[in-house]
Amino acid sequence: MATPLSADRLVAALRAEGLRVVEHRSWRTHNRNHKGSWGPVHGVMIHHTVTEGTQSSVELCYNGHSSLPGPLCHGVIAKDGTVYLVGNGRTNHAGNGDDDVLQAVIDERDLPADNEANTDGNRHFYGFECINLGDGRDPWPAVQLAAIEKAAAAICRAHGWSQRSVIGHLEWQPGKIDPRGFGMDWMRGLIRDRLAGDTTTPTAPAPSEEDDVSAFDVWAYKGTGETADAYAYLRTTARNVAGLTAKVDALTAVNAKLVDAVAKLAADLGDLDPAAIVTELRQAIESVEVRLDVPDEPPTT
Repeated sequence: MATPLSADRLVAALRAEGLRVVEHRSWRTHNRNHKGSWGPVHGVMIHHTVTEGTQSSVELCYNGHSSLPGPLCHGVIAKDGTVYLVGNGRTNHAGNGDDDVLQAVIDERDLPADNEANTDGNRHFYGFECINLGDGRDPWPAVQLAAIEKAAAAICRAHGWSQRSVIGHLEWQPGKIDPRGFGMDWMRGLIRDRLAGDTTTPTAPAPSEEDDVSAFDVWAYKGTGETADAYAYLRTTARNVAGLTAKVDALTAVNAKLVDAVAKLAADLGDLDPAAIVTELRQAIESVEVRLDVPDEPPTT
């Protein structure tokens, strides 16, 4: 259980990692603590802004918008690598996500697929919004990538965390695609090396999983409201179909093992009819209602 860093400790940690830090307006007292708890903290979450321009992006993340009040993160990482601090405390950046992912972050182990949105991420994660359109074409300058690495490493170092405490929004909440343009495993590798003493500046991002996924890119979320978009819904539906397919395969395998077991039992006892036993068991199994976790509504942002 980690207590959130104070404003002074956060600034000191970021600057000690070699970052240029700008304290924007009254960021030290700017938060959403009146809406819920802040802490214990367990990790760092990386986003892209879906905007361009430093000043306008920083102001947006400080103020928020009509459907989502600010601050929208703790820090904004500009194209030139500058970190603008816009919030201190609970911020509106993570939303609800998967509790299995949160537990994996706490345990510092490989992340499971995010398929639920039932846990308050704003309480448990520091958030950094990185200025990028998120369209897969807007470039990620090396200096900005280095700043993302440094900012995440700074917080991990301050708390004694490993690189496994750093995740992307797309790994937390179903339907999200950010950050798009580099892979989080690649970024975690850089953070791991930095924490171990290797401070080599990245020269080019590794492709993200999102770069090739979608025939539905024209519907990708543009940050204009709370309602789920078609892309998010289709992506989540695809995950649900994959999950159902896996469950069907598992049931098929169980059925095959059941048939083999009954046949062996019948052979051992000598006077049983395997086909009749299997039929009775199948009827019993089919009478049981199988409840599957398929959402009734599209996911929310």
